[in-house]
Amino acid sequence: MREKFYRFMAGRYGNDRLNQVIMIVAMTALIISFFGPRIFYLFALLCLIYGYFRMFSRNTYKRSMENNKYLQWEYKVKQFFAKKRREMQQAKTHHIYRCPSCKQKIRVPRGKGRIEIRCPKCGQTFIKKS
Repeated sequence: MREKFYRFMAGRYGNDRLNQVIMIVAMTALIISFFGPRIFYLFALLCLIYGYFRMFSRNTYKRSMENNKYLQWEYKVKQFFAKKRREMQQAKTHHIYRCPSCKQKIRVPRGKGRIEIRCPKCGQTFIKKS
């Protein structure tokens, strides 16, 4: 039986990260459909069909490109939230100001009083409260 499955899957795309996410979304929508509107059942069914279509597809190049596009999007989203997290952590110890002329971000430690800040990019100086 296992050998028949291996022969069937030979030359087919199989599973990847995008397929895993599609299947998780389908299962989540299926669970929601038990308690909520039935439209989620239809959505879950469509996700499952699309997931299996991708899994059994012989056009591996196209499926690989879809997965790469998804992975790039996922990376951008993760980086966005990581950046926001770093900014929130730095907000406890630093102020972040923008240069009035070139809009460069400048990080200044908190608790130094009124200080003159010199932009490292354009050299303009301005006074802010730290």
